[in-house]
Amino acid sequence: MVHKKHVDIEIDKLTNSIVNVISGEVFETEFSRVTSKEIKKKDWLFDWHKELKDKTKVIYKMTTVENTNIIQGLISYEIDNKFIFINLVENAKFNRGKEKLYEGVGGNLFAFACKTSKDLGFGGFVGFIAKTSLIDYYNRKLGAVRTIGQRMVIIDDAAEVLIDKYFKNK
Repeated sequence: MVHKKHVDIEIDKLTNSIVNVISGEVFETEFSRVTSKEIKKKDWLFDWHKELKDKTKVIYKMTTVENTNIIQGLISYEIDNKFIFINLVENAKFNRGKEKLYEGVGGNLFAFACKTSKDLGFGGFVGFIAKTSLIDYYNRKLGAVRTIGQRMVIIDDAAEVLIDKYFKNK
C-alpha cells in the first residue's frame, strides 16, 4: 500500500469532546459514515469526493450529538496489516485558524481512529504520515512516535490516553 498524503491538522486542545471557543460550552460528538451528498467541495481543503470513490478507504464524519447535520471534521483511513492507517483528517473550515468555532476536533478525530483500531482488535495502533514540520508537534500533542521518515504511529499508552479522554463514557 503506497501512502502519499501527509497529515496536517491542528491539535489545538485535547478536550473530552469539543468546546465552543466563545461560550466554553461542551458538545458531545458522534461519528458516522459520510456520503458525497453531505460534502460541499468549497468547504474543505482536500478532495473528499475523490477519497470516497476509493473503496479501500473508510470515511467518517464527526458531528455533535445535538446537530448531526453540521460536519465538524472528517477522517479517512484504511485497515493496513493489523492497524489503522489515517490517509486524511481535516477540521471543518469554521474550526480552523484564529477564528475557529470549536476546539478539540483534531484530537477527537485521532481518538476515534485509535478507538476504531482497538475495537477491531488492533490495540489502538494508528499510523499516518506527518508533514516534516509537524513531527515534533504530533509527538507532543498526541504522543505519536516517529518510525521511518515522516511515518508516525500512535500506540499503547498514547492511544489509551486519547481513547479515555474522548470515549470514557462510551
